[in-house]
Amino acid sequence: MRNPLLKDFKSSLGIPPFEEIKDRHYLPAFKAALKEHKKEIDSIINNKQIPDFENTINALENSGSFLARVSRVFFNLLSAHSSEKLQDIANQITPFLSKHRDSISLNEELFLRIKKVYESQENLNEEQKRLVKITYDSFKLNGSNLGKMDKSKLKKLNQKLSSLTLKFGQNTLKETNSFNLIIKEKSDLIGLPDDLIKQAKSQAEKENKENSWLFKATRENLYPFLTFSENRHLREAIYKGYVNKGKNKNSNNNEKILLEITNLREQRAKILGFDSHTELALQNTMAESKKNVLELLDNVWGPATKRAQEEIKEIQGLIQQEGRNFKLEPWDWWFYSEKVRQAKFNYSEEEMRPYLSLENIQKAAFTTAERLFDIKFKSLRSFPKYHEDIKAYKVFDNKNNIIGIFLTDYFARPSKQGGAWMTSYQDQSKNNGIKYPIVINVCNFPKPSKKEKSLLSFEQAITLFHEFGHGLHGLLSNVTYPSLSGTSVPRDYVEFPSQMFENWIRSPKVLKEFALHHRTKEKVPASLLKKYEKCQKFNQGFATTEYLAASYLDLAWHSEKKKIKDVDKFEKSLFKALNKPKEIDSRYGSSYFNHIFSGGYSSSYYSYMWSEVLDSSAFEVFEKKGLFHKASGKKLKELVYASGNSKNLMDQFIKFNGKKPDPKRLLQKRGLA
Repeated sequence: MRNPLLKDFKSSLGIPPFEEIKDRHYLPAFKAALKEHKKEIDSIINNKQIPDFENTINALENSGSFLARVSRVFFNLLSAHSSEKLQDIANQITPFLSKHRDSISLNEELFLRIKKVYESQENLNEEQKRLVKITYDSFKLNGSNLGKMDKSKLKKLNQKLSSLTLKFGQNTLKETNSFNLIIKEKSDLIGLPDDLIKQAKSQAEKENKENSWLFKATRENLYPFLTFSENRHLREAIYKGYVNKGKNKNSNNNEKILLEITNLREQRAKILGFDSHTELALQNTMAESKKNVLELLDNVWGPATKRAQEEIKEIQGLIQQEGRNFKLEPWDWWFYSEKVRQAKFNYSEEEMRPYLSLENIQKAAFTTAERLFDIKFKSLRSFPKYHEDIKAYKVFDNKNNIIGIFLTDYFARPSKQGGAWMTSYQDQSKNNGIKYPIVINVCNFPKPSKKEKSLLSFEQAITLFHEFGHGLHGLLSNVTYPSLSGTSVPRDYVEFPSQMFENWIRSPKVLKEFALHHRTKEKVPASLLKKYEKCQKFNQGFATTEYLAASYLDLAWHSEKKKIKDVDKFEKSLFKALNKPKEIDSRYGSSYFNHIFSGGYSSSYYSYMWSEVLDSSAFEVFEKKGLFHKASGKKLKELVYASGNSKNLMDQFIKFNGKKPDPKRLLQKRGLA
C-alpha cells in the first residue's frame, strides 16, 4: 500500500499532501513511526560513550520526527475537520501513544544519561544549557525519579487520562452539533442581523428543514443572537442550549468523565510528590505557584465585580424603564448591555460590522506584521488542502528568503471544534538542517455567501489578530532546537505574543486605514471611530468577571482537597464563596470547559490574564514611541517573537520593556483602576 504519510513532504513545501491521505493510512503510519522512534531511543540508551550533550540531549531532539509528522497531521485534522472515522482512530491510537510517551519519560537508563549531562561541566552555549535544563526538568516532572511500583501506577493513570480527555472533547463537539434552535415564524427573527438570518437559513437547508431558520449552540451563533434577538424566550433557549452542553442526560454527558479526570490528575500529582495537580502544573511557569496566581486574580476580582454590580444596576434600571417586570438573567446581558451602550455612546457593534470584512481585517493583520517585523506575505495559488476553505501564504524576510508557510482555515463547519486556535505542521529549527515553520490559524467565522463577504464582529476581528499573534510567534521563531522553538513556552507566557498583537486592531489608527466598507470601500467615518474610542472600556465589569470566574473554577477543580461528587453543587458552592454575581455566569461551565479537560490549560486558564499584565505593560512602548516604531518593532521581534524558549523569558521581557511588568496597567487598560 502506498502511504503518503510514510514519506517527507518536501515536494509540497512541507505542507502535508492532504488530498492523498486517506483514513486507512493513519494506523499503519502511526505503527511504523512508533517503531522507528523506539529504535532511535534504544540507540541513545545503548550508546556506550560517556553521556554528553550531542549523544544524549541532541540525539533526543533529533528523534521522533517521523512520529511528530504523522501526529501533527492526524490530531490537527481531528480538531479542524473531524469525522466519526477519525474519532474511532483517535480512540484506538491514543492509549498506544500514551504508553509510548511513558516508555520514554519513565525510562531509568535514559534519565540517568540526561542527569549526567545536566550535572556535567560540559562547555555549552546559552541555548544548549537551557535545553539541558528543560529536558531534565521535564523528565523529572514526568516521573523519571520514581520507583518501579509508582512508575507502573503512573503509566496506568496516564493511559486512562489520555483516553478520557479525548472523549471529553469528542462529547463537547457532538453536543454542539446536536443542539438545534429551529425558528419557523419570521416574527421571531426580529432584531437579528441579516447575515445571521442568512446563515441560519443556510444551516436549515443543509439539514433539510424547510421554511425554517436553524441556530446552533456555537459561540458564533450564540453571541449575535443574544445581542440582537427581541425574543427573550428564544434568547433563553439558545443560551441554555450552550451552557448545558455536556450535562444533558445522554451518551455525551461529560460530568462523570470530568470527575474521573480530576481524580486521576490528583492521584498523578500525589505520586509525583505534589499536593495537587495545580502545584504540579505550575512548575516551571512564570507564576510559579498557586499563591501567586490567586494574588493576581484576587487583585482584579474586587475591582471587576464592583464594576459589574454597577453595570447590573444600570441594566436592571433600563429593564424597569421599559416597563418589564423581570429580574436580569445571564441570557439577558448581551441584549441589554448593547442597549445601554447605544444609549450612553450612540454606538452599536452592527454599525462597525460593515467595515470589518474578513478580507480587510486579514489585510490589516498582514500589513501590521510587515511594518513591525520587516516581512512579507505572498499568497500561494496551488498547494495541498484538506478543505476548500484553506488558504496558504509564503512568508519572506527582507532579503526575500522564505521563513515559513502560513495557512488559514477561517470558516465554521460542523466537522470543526468550536473556538479558535493556532497550531503547526512543522516547527522552526536549525538543529538537523534548516526547517522553516508551517503554521495554521483555525477559526469559526461566518462563511460568506456567493454574493456577500464575511463580515466580522469586533470580537471576531480581535480573535483573528490574537490567533495571528500566535502564528507570528511560530513563524518568526529563530532558534536552533525544536523543543525551544516558537510557542514551546510556558502557558502563562504563550498568550503574551498573541495578546500583544491584539493591541493593533484596537487602535483607531489601524481601523482608520483598514476598516473599509465591504461594498463602497469608503473608510470608516471619523464620527463612528470617535464613538468606538469612547466605549473601549464599556462592559469590562462583565467581561472580566466571567473570565475570572472560569479561572477560579479551573484552579478549584485541580486543587480541591475533598472528593467532589456533584459537578453542579461544586460550581454553586465555589461561586457562592466568591460572591459571584448571579447575573453573570462563568465564561465556561465545567461540562464543556475544553481548555482544561480536553486541551492543555488545566490549572492554566489564568494565563490569559497573566499574559495581559505583560502585554498591557509592553504596549506602552508603542504608545509612547509610535504604533509602527521601527526600532521597537525590531526589538519586539528579536526579544519576544523570535527567541522562543531559548532564553529566560522574564529577562527577555525586561530587555524589551525596560522594566518589570506592572499589574496596574492591566486595570487601567480595562478601565477598572
